[in-house]
Amino acid sequence: MREDVQKRAKALVETSVFQTFVTLVIVANAAAIGFRTASPAAPWDVVLATFDIFCLGVYVVETVLKLTAYRRAYFRDGWNLFDFTVISLSLIPTTLLPVPVQVARLLRIIRTFRDFRIISIFSETRLIAEAIVRSLPGVLWTAALLFIICYVFAVIGVTLFGETFPQYFGSLGKSLYTLFQIMTLESWSHGIARPVIAAHPWAWLYFVPFVVMASFIMLNVVVGLLVNSIGETKHGMTRDLSRKETEEYAPIAALEQEMDQLREHLEQMEKILQTLRKEEPK
Repeated sequence: MREDVQKRAKALVETSVFQTFVTLVIVANAAAIGFRTASPAAPWDVVLATFDIFCLGVYVVETVLKLTAYRRAYFRDGWNLFDFTVISLSLIPTTLLPVPVQVARLLRIIRTFRDFRIISIFSETRLIAEAIVRSLPGVLWTAALLFIICYVFAVIGVTLFGETFPQYFGSLGKSLYTLFQIMTLESWSHGIARPVIAAHPWAWLYFVPFVVMASFIMLNVVVGLLVNSIGETKHGMTRDLSRKETEEYAPIAALEQEMDQLREHLEQMEKILQTLRKEEPK
C-alpha cells in the first residue's frame, strides 16, 4: 500500500504539468509580494493576502507530495532543504504568537525568501547558484588574501596621508573603507586619488599598485574560480543526468538483450530442424 502511494506521488510530482503549475505559482507569488510592498493599504491588499495564503498551501502540498515520493532522499537535495526550511518558517503565525515586533518582522522577511525558489526551478540559474556555492572556499581564500593586501595598504595610508587627509586616512577603519571604495572604482580618481596626488605628487605610487592588485588581479582570480566552478558543476550535472537515464533505461536494455538471445536460440533451433529434415530418409 505504501509503495503504491509512493509510486503515485512520484509519478505526479515528476510530471511536466505539475512542475509547470508550481513554477507559475512561484512566479505569481513573487509578483504578488512585490505588489503588496508597493501599496500596502490598497483595496486589493486583502486579495493579495488571500492569494499568498493559497500559494503557501500549494507549497505545503508540494512538499508533502515530494516527501511521500522521495522520503529520506528528499533531504539529500540542498534545494529541498532550503524549500522545506523557508516553508516551515512561513507557517508560523506571527499575528497569533506572543513574539516581539522585531521577531514578527523578521519572520515576514523570511517569508519573502520563498521568491528564491525561482532559482531552483530553472536549470540555468540552478547551475550558476550551485557553482557559486562550490567556489566559496576558493573565493574565501581570495578574500583573505585581499584583506591582507588592504590591511597593509591601509596602515601605509594612515602613516602617509593621515595628517593631511584625515577624512580618508585618519584611522585604520577610515583607511580600510577608503580602500574599499577605491577597490570598487567608485569615484576613486576624482574623489580621492587626485586630491591626494595634488598634495603629495608621489602618491600615485601608492594608488596605482593597489588598484592593479585589488581591482584587476583579484577580480580576475574570482572570475576564473567561478568559471571553473561552473564548468565542473555543469559536468557533474550532465554526468548525473546520464547516470539517471541509464538507470531508467536499464530494464529496457536488459529486455532487448534477452530478446537478442532468444532470436539466436530460435535461429539455432531452425538450423537444427533444417539439418534433421535433410537427414530424413525419403
